[in-house]
Amino acid sequence: MRYLNPKADLTFKKVFGEHPDLVISFLNALLPFESKDEEIDSVEYLSPELVPQNPLRKDSVVDVRCKDRRGRQFIVEMQMMWTSAYKQRVLFNASKAYVSQLEMGSDYELLQPVYSLNLVNDTFSASKDYYHDFRIVEVKETKEVIEGLRFVFVELPKFAPKGFGQKRMQVLWLRYLTEINEKTVEVPSELLENPEIHKAVVQLEESAFTEAQLLGYEKFWDMVSTAKTTISSARREGLERGLAEGRSKGLAEGLEKGLAEGREKGLVEGREKGLAEGRAEGRAEGRAEGREEGRSEERLKMAKVLKQQGVSLEIIVRATGLAPEKIASL
Repeated sequence: MRYLNPKADLTFKKVFGEHPDLVISFLNALLPFESKDEEIDSVEYLSPELVPQNPLRKDSVVDVRCKDRRGRQFIVEMQMMWTSAYKQRVLFNASKAYVSQLEMGSDYELLQPVYSLNLVNDTFSASKDYYHDFRIVEVKETKEVIEGLRFVFVELPKFAPKGFGQKRMQVLWLRYLTEINEKTVEVPSELLENPEIHKAVVQLEESAFTEAQLLGYEKFWDMVSTAKTTISSARREGLERGLAEGRSKGLAEGLEKGLAEGREKGLVEGREKGLAEGRAEGRAEGRAEGREEGRSEERLKMAKVLKQQGVSLEIIVRATGLAPEKIASL
């Protein structure tokens, strides 16, 4: 039996976008519900396309969007690569889903919470934890929360099962996402023993897909591989350029600052101190500028590569965070 990787666009949407019982189990396991009363018992799928009321404003598409009987909305996304613009895209999509609930003249009390669950097959934070829960919180004194939007990011490469505890289903679902792929010969018994996970595993059997779907699946991974190479190259070039510019700028600033202090404390002492401080400040500033320039260049390069390969504008926008008009001009 050959299995496909559940993180691919085709398989992820098949498992969680076509089977309400599976997305219910997945959301209840991964979202930070504090009691059984908060858990989801039924869902209705909504269009993954978030169309603005004003046709001149930005359109966007998510992987899975649904709501429960209370009206709470849930957006689920599988992101293969981290980009600097991804958090902004997540905020944009969740905010659009939130405000689109109200018709003209409706009361704000009718607004229901929107939960955004984002599975990231990349690392983006210095934290050792793989699970990140974001809310709108008063920081300094009361810690009071403004309800309405909640964002969960899961860094899949950091996940390592250490035991079930109180989060058995969370561990099982994350093992499902991280352990099953084309190289899987035998699915772990712990996964198959759970009815929901077992059903989700069956959806990954290669025999369940058409030849055309399998070709699209292979093209997806080719695209991901190309994009990763482009991003890695752009980051490396950006860092090297930043370091070189930082050294040059640091030396210039160091000489200037050293000479100014040298007039008061002595020419020799001023040069030495100015050079030292200039190098330190210049390197730091150069690295920061280099990284930012590298991020911008990496997105442009990735967009060019994807566009040359005939990838749709919609996928390029989601992968890079660039505006459609920017991509069209490349």
